[in-house]
Amino acid sequence: MKSFNVAAMAVLAVQAAWAAPASAQDEVKIGVITSLSGPGGYLGQDIRDGIALAVQLGGGKLGGVPVQTIVEDDGAKPGQGKQIVDRLLKNDKVKIFTGIVFSNVAGATVPDVLDAGAFYVSPNAGPSTFAGKECHPNYFVVSWQNDSLHESAGQLANQLGYKSVYLVAANYQAGKDALEGFKRFYKGKVAGESFTRLDQTDFAAEFAQIRAAGPEAVFQFEPGGLGIAFLRQYQQAGLTDKIPMVVAAPSLDAVTLSVVGDAALGVNVTSHWNSDFDNPANKAFVAAWEQAYHRPATYYASQGYDTAMAIGAALKGVGGKLDDANAFRQAMMKADFQSVRGSFKFGPNRHPVQDWYALKVEKGADGKLALVTKSKILSDHGDAYAKECKF
Repeated sequence: MKSFNVAAMAVLAVQAAWAAPASAQDEVKIGVITSLSGPGGYLGQDIRDGIALAVQLGGGKLGGVPVQTIVEDDGAKPGQGKQIVDRLLKNDKVKIFTGIVFSNVAGATVPDVLDAGAFYVSPNAGPSTFAGKECHPNYFVVSWQNDSLHESAGQLANQLGYKSVYLVAANYQAGKDALEGFKRFYKGKVAGESFTRLDQTDFAAEFAQIRAAGPEAVFQFEPGGLGIAFLRQYQQAGLTDKIPMVVAAPSLDAVTLSVVGDAALGVNVTSHWNSDFDNPANKAFVAAWEQAYHRPATYYASQGYDTAMAIGAALKGVGGKLDDANAFRQAMMKADFQSVRGSFKFGPNRHPVQDWYALKVEKGADGKLALVTKSKILSDHGDAYAKECKF
């Protein structure tokens, strides 16, 4: 287990901030359970570091309230996540949790958090199972609802004029939500669908199916290391120049781009955030991130940061006191913070209502590849399940 409680210090000291917490009695403990190892380990690392940056810039506080973050690696394993939650609830008396990357881990752990009367604020996973009839007043999502993320990709495929698309997704809850979301908005023909294993390393069979189907484009949801392998092999199979790709943010981020290089050139991406967003909060975040970590910021980093800021705004609203759960819920719902993505608010089911943008991988004058924001494709977009949520 790693703990940090960062005192006021310069941004360059963020990485050194993973030290033993101070013993101030008024600290609020925040359990950060995330995936720090395995193929998707960098996703959790960026979420963790985004949260750390927000705490560090606040001088060891969020919303002016001293906090202690307790960071644990779930290894992308539902059972491991469940054990960590149980321990933090019983031994550390944690009342606010965050950090989970994968929806299958969330499915196993979040119910235990909520049943204990604690709060969960998601910086990534937003499964449909918690967005509708099974919504909960103590459950908030800062990132996206899984379906809405991919609805934006379906909308972009429409705008690009693709008449047929082949769909590929990892076989777990987020992958199922991905295909449902894409199909909910896409108006053309679905040429075929394939689900892949979470530990899959060879996509030759899927590529053969894509060739046989002959679609105008491919939509794939393969996050983290899966996306890296998919893009590399797609190029090696000679498909990059023949069948263009439309994806949502998890399938192509700054880390993926730096690894696969030209294999990603020309790929169309949809996202709620990009490093080139021109607003004061994002400019400050990107500058602080790059100075602290010396690597590009990703969607996950921005979501970790925004999640910490949202928690901080709520803690400020209740003076750091969590004994009145309803007061904290009301403070969270106000979303009284400046999001790095710009427009942001919570919908009635505590999931985001936000804008979505079309990005494209392009090569700049310096020869370097970058994700470039091209246009807005959806405004104030919520999710399909909010109407089913009744508290």
